[in-house]
Amino acid sequence: MAVEHPVTAAGDQTRIHNIGYRSYDGPRLGRAYATRSLYSQSLRGAYGLGRSVKSKVLPMLLFVVMCVPAAIMVAVAVATKAKELPVDYTRYAIIMQAVISLYVAAQAPQSVSRDLRFKTVPLYFSRPIETADYVRAKYAALASALFILTAAPLLVLYVGALLAKLDFTDQTKGFAQGLMSVALLSLLFAGLSLVIASVTPRRGFGIAAVIAVLTISYGAVSALQGIAELQDSTGAIAWIGLFSPVTLIDGVQSAFLGATSTFPGGVAPSNGEGAVYVLVTLGLIAASYGLLMRRYRKVGL
Repeated sequence: MAVEHPVTAAGDQTRIHNIGYRSYDGPRLGRAYATRSLYSQSLRGAYGLGRSVKSKVLPMLLFVVMCVPAAIMVAVAVATKAKELPVDYTRYAIIMQAVISLYVAAQAPQSVSRDLRFKTVPLYFSRPIETADYVRAKYAALASALFILTAAPLLVLYVGALLAKLDFTDQTKGFAQGLMSVALLSLLFAGLSLVIASVTPRRGFGIAAVIAVLTISYGAVSALQGIAELQDSTGAIAWIGLFSPVTLIDGVQSAFLGATSTFPGGVAPSNGEGAVYVLVTLGLIAASYGLLMRRYRKVGL
């Protein structure tokens, strides 16, 4: 006699479902598209776009703080029918260097420290992005964000100067020199800040370290230059300026971009000293890129 085996309740409910998984056979956009996407996302993030309202407050506030003095200067120049702007294009970023330092100190750790803290960097490197793509995208994004921050007030000054009917040729030349200066500043500040921020996954530590490097170095160099002036060692003033990112940019534009030096006593580097300033600045930019590459080769392991 056949014995019927009871069917369990679980067996009763067993079903095989075809849920339609199919392989993707569409276009593969590749490394270049992924790198551009990372650049775009990082640039937007530098101004809090696509993030919470709280994340937008500081970068947008600093952007306004950078532009408002330029707008006031333009208004005064137009109202008084001045023959020239109160501030040269090349000097504006030097005057506002505290705001620029605060901005880059806040945004460099936001760009890279969170990826380190939450250990998402190896996911970027899985494919198709490689180490060089990640570093280039992050570096270019922060440098672009800084350029926007520093070039926007120069554009306000330029448009205002034309509205005030100042000499078109002089204003265009000064505006172009100012753009060259802030482009170099953006590359230098972005590189140094990203190197510092990439050392620690703690955003707060990164912010403090970037501010310390940018502001303390500037304060120390300015103090030493003041002492050199008091001791009539004016020849040392230009060489001391090599040891701070802000004074490096000041020296380059004073030597080659027609800027008025802000060094004590108005001492400006000679052409030979200016060439050293350019070499040191470019060397720091290249070294920053190299250090970032070395850092992220280790992170991706």
